[in-house]
Amino acid sequence: MSTPHNQAQKGEVAKVVLMPGDPLRAKYIAENFLENPVCFNTIRNMFGYTGYYKGKKVSVMGSGMGMPSIGIYSYELYSQYDVDTIIRIGSAGGYTPDLKLFDVTLIESAYSRSSFAQVQSNDPDDIQYPDEELCQTIKDCASNLNLSIKPIRIHSSDVFYCQDDSCTKDAMNHGCQAVEMESFALFHNAKVLHKKAAAICTISDSFAFEEITTPQQREQCFNDMMKIALEASIR
Repeated sequence: MSTPHNQAQKGEVAKVVLMPGDPLRAKYIAENFLENPVCFNTIRNMFGYTGYYKGKKVSVMGSGMGMPSIGIYSYELYSQYDVDTIIRIGSAGGYTPDLKLFDVTLIESAYSRSSFAQVQSNDPDDIQYPDEELCQTIKDCASNLNLSIKPIRIHSSDVFYCQDDSCTKDAMNHGCQAVEMESFALFHNAKVLHKKAAAICTISDSFAFEEITTPQQREQCFNDMMKIALEASIR
């Protein structure tokens, strides 16, 4: 069994999948946090691994950038590989000065002007939500690890390079505190397929100040987010 985008066979993917955007971050997590990781996918270099964390089976797989990409991978994991839960572990750009570089955020809702939900299932809602119970588990895990996590509404944008700031202003008017490009689609897929999803994002840059993380930092230095997600994955 495989799909056009995933060469894994049935049973090679765990019930819980951690999903960073960057496939190299997936590789880093597998090699540094999982015991006996086995690579189950290399198609398009969208690496996926299954291993064990504290004795429990966990998978990690890249999603790529944007809603069409995570939309494909998450849908297939849910519908073809019997995955129950996906926790996105991504990066985000802060809109407000109170979100500093490397702050870890828990996405409690995702606002978007994207047509993803409308086209996928005639869903007109411009706000999509994660699983509440899973979000509470993530909060509890962060507290147990003595790590700070900030609940926010995220802006899931279809466009990285906007010609003006109208999109940013619109998102902030809808209560968004940061921006990324994936959570809205993940939450929607989980909703229509009756699965669980959550998203944790580390602030990698900001519209409020000029600091920015390097590609290496985004790949290898978001360890607080990874530790929280790993603990949540085995609850």
